[in-house]
Amino acid sequence: MQRNHLLSLKERFLYTQRPATEERSKILLVANNIILHLHPTTLPAPAVRLSYTWGMGGISAILALVLAMTGLLLMFRYDARVDYAYTSIQQLESQVVFGSLVRGLHHWSANLLVVTTFLHLLRVFFTGGYKQGRTMNWLIGIALLLIVLASNFTGYLLPWDQLAYWAITVSTNLLNYLPLLGEALSRFLLAGPVVGQGALSNFYAIHVVVLPMIMGGVMMYHFWKIRKNGGISQPIKKESERPERLTTIPHLVRRELAVAAAVIVAILVWSMLAPAPLGSIADPLQSPNPAKAAWYFLGLQELLLHMHPLAAMALVGIVLAGLVWLPKWDQAEADIGVYFRSPAGVRSAAIGFLIAIDLIPVLILLDEFWLDFPGWLAAWPAEISNGLIPLAFTLLGLAGVYFLLRLAVSHQGVKVNHSEALLGLFTFLVTSLVVLTIVGVFFRGENMALVLPFG
Repeated sequence: MQRNHLLSLKERFLYTQRPATEERSKILLVANNIILHLHPTTLPAPAVRLSYTWGMGGISAILALVLAMTGLLLMFRYDARVDYAYTSIQQLESQVVFGSLVRGLHHWSANLLVVTTFLHLLRVFFTGGYKQGRTMNWLIGIALLLIVLASNFTGYLLPWDQLAYWAITVSTNLLNYLPLLGEALSRFLLAGPVVGQGALSNFYAIHVVVLPMIMGGVMMYHFWKIRKNGGISQPIKKESERPERLTTIPHLVRRELAVAAAVIVAILVWSMLAPAPLGSIADPLQSPNPAKAAWYFLGLQELLLHMHPLAAMALVGIVLAGLVWLPKWDQAEADIGVYFRSPAGVRSAAIGFLIAIDLIPVLILLDEFWLDFPGWLAAWPAEISNGLIPLAFTLLGLAGVYFLLRLAVSHQGVKVNHSEALLGLFTFLVTSLVVLTIVGVFFRGENMALVLPFG
């Protein structure tokens, strides 16, 4: 009797446990299938090392998920009306449980996403990850960076404080200088001539619906293309070499989970220590001095202080066109997956960095205190004296950097090749952008005059 009772208990226990075990197996199977749809089954061992990948692609994906979840929560309390937008943010900060933390997570994740997407693009460039049939993914990466900037730009206005209002006013005024479509695009975004209710409604709709849908679709296609290309780019191996390969599960997944946990903890702690900023309510009649754009556009705003807006926008367009055309310019595929191409490439990048770090501050000081093309050529139109001439000198300077690297830089008696010179020129451009941004953030005071920071 007792034995039969024990058997009955055992059978009931097994009966209740078997479905749970099967359910867990099904969940693991689905999870594994999702992972293997995003990643190849096996990867070369170097491809999973953080020292090679930096983990910036994965970190960017994690931040995008954090933004989606926190943004959804914020939508429950945000009111996209001019009379209530600022008040709804104040109530979120002071009356909603964990409201300040959720907003901080959203704010800092958005800012960090700009940095990680940019660094990911740098890693792809420095390792030649746009070669061997990977051109489309390079173009997708550029598009994703622009989408991230657009998403931050549209979200910047939503708190409706002084900083947001005037930053958007400054930024949208630049659109008027785009040829043909600039003024129409500015009118469409603002729903009128100035930042008001129409602009807030448009920015809110674009920020919470249009851009997330586009970003989600482009990201999925980006992951699929990486999967189709067999994973991230790797150095070409000789036929006699058999590189060690690791399975995606668990080797890559384990690293991705560790990085995800570290990023989430870091952004969570930072959001606790540094809440998202909120200034005074927007006042269209009182402009702050200085009126600055968002930090990720301050490099462009700094450039506008030194040349006509039309010339500055043309320069940005030329650089973007160069990045798009880069896979056609640099078709040497033998160095794919190798950081900086070669020892000569390392030297080319280092010299490009040093030229920019020394030359750009000097040019800023010269333009601030001595160069005065509009004054020297007062009879000429501003588009020429302060636009075409500075633009021409800038383009000649970029060509000069390229030819200087080709002719004067060498390693063990061998001069740098075309690909290595492009690497140095790209490093020069990136460093110049960083220097301009730092100057715009820390060294511009009232009336955008040069000042010493923390003075």
